[in-house]
Amino acid sequence: MKSTHPTPMLGLYIHIPFCKRKCDYCDFYSVAEDGALMDRYITALCAHLKETAPFAKHHVVDTVYVGGGTPTLLGAKRLVVVLKTVQKYYALSKDVEITIEANPDSAQDFRMLRSLRRAGCNRISLGMQSAHDSELEAVGRIHTMAQVTTAVEAIRKAKIKNLSLDLIYGLPNQTPDQWQQSLAAAVALKPQHLSCYGLKLEENTPLFNRRDTLTLPDEEVQAKLYLDTVSYLAAAGYGQYEISNFAQESHRSRHNMKYWTLGEYAGFGPSAHSDFGDVRYGYVRDIEGYIQGVLGDGDFVSETTHLTESDRDTEYLMLGLRTVEGIDGKVFERRFRRNFNCFLPFLTQCNEAGYVVEDQGRWYLTPQGFLVSNQIIGGLLDVLSEDKLRRADAKARGDYRIIP
Repeated sequence: MKSTHPTPMLGLYIHIPFCKRKCDYCDFYSVAEDGALMDRYITALCAHLKETAPFAKHHVVDTVYVGGGTPTLLGAKRLVVVLKTVQKYYALSKDVEITIEANPDSAQDFRMLRSLRRAGCNRISLGMQSAHDSELEAVGRIHTMAQVTTAVEAIRKAKIKNLSLDLIYGLPNQTPDQWQQSLAAAVALKPQHLSCYGLKLEENTPLFNRRDTLTLPDEEVQAKLYLDTVSYLAAAGYGQYEISNFAQESHRSRHNMKYWTLGEYAGFGPSAHSDFGDVRYGYVRDIEGYIQGVLGDGDFVSETTHLTESDRDTEYLMLGLRTVEGIDGKVFERRFRRNFNCFLPFLTQCNEAGYVVEDQGRWYLTPQGFLVSNQIIGGLLDVLSEDKLRRADAKARGDYRIIP
């Protein structure tokens, strides 16, 4: 008899930690490009994919995301080996979304892109960041706007139809008019998806270290840039579906949605993280340590946390409010066996302030609410913590009447 349970879906994240040059704002793990090291790394990566596959034999992989670093620095041959390894050892859905990140300077070769498309890649995420060369140079980007245009032409010529562009607002010396010009230039390239991030100064990055010399927009200007982005992209046909992400109809990033909706994903590569089989785990931020761990006898797991369903109530609130769907009181109660009413006074205050909207029991942030999402999410988590303490105290006293 066939099982009536739906087949669980799994996303794969594959980290390619090579860059020509690390951008001044980036704190992702990466190393300098090195052909010999790349070959050793691909050997380890494919061995790791093969080794993990039996644990996913009951899953169907519906998204694959190859991120970095700059994956396209590997060239077509190495990337095709990785994609074919995934196809050989994992069950892929018929409509699997396979994304490869690229920088404009490394995505100029139509033949390379065509090889990737033939190997299964059907989505490119291109790091445009700005339409102004001076802004790109100010944060250590090594490409130009002309290369963005050439890369998009090559991607289209290779018949990869799903294109996402990354942009950053709040760059040093950036004016609202310059940001608007970057948005317009991006839309003119007709991508299916746009990710627009506010610049963050991450510790231990070159940009953070010279922060006192930078001219950056204040909070009020940053907020205006964000709100203008939401309205401009909506008018251009890109619906917002997450704090920083916008898409034409049916072109949301299915892989990233896994992170925000508590889906399962398995990561591969140094610094990659996973949430798979009720275990959250990560790998060391060290390519040599990772290679040795996979091919030798080293320990390359940096952290492991075993989770139960009840452990995920915090994540449901925190990640759900990043999306335009928000959080649903009935879903929360059904999934976590916990009363949602404790959140209503706080959510009502947020609603009255214009930060949150309620629709048939579903609560979601407005664009103004997204601007203060950290504070709102923090407030909800405080309420959740207080409710858990109250319930634990009542249970310790044996007073089950007040435990909803």
